[in-house]
Amino acid sequence: MRSAYDVIVRPIISEQSMEHTDLKKYVFEVPRDAGKIEIKKAVEEVFGVKVMKVNTLHVRGKMKRRGRHPEGKTADWKKAVVRLTEDSKTIEFFEGMV
Repeated sequence: MRSAYDVIVRPIISEQSMEHTDLKKYVFEVPRDAGKIEIKKAVEEVFGVKVMKVNTLHVRGKMKRRGRHPEGKTADWKKAVVRLTEDSKTIEFFEGMV
């Protein structure tokens, strides 16, 4: 049994993800085997908000080169886009980023 803090690996802070904070959409990195219901419960528990919808997608790792050695690959990971309900409060962690 995983805790809520194991399900949410880290928040994704990018220009595109910060544009959607006014729509109450937040982006997190989650484990590759985490389900939508598990992600919803973890976000509600950690941040004390009400989640309306969770969208997930798998992000493939990119091919990279390091010096003269042959190519390597960055790790594959899973992204979760969480949308909060209209009457829910915002997540304070993202407020200072915009």
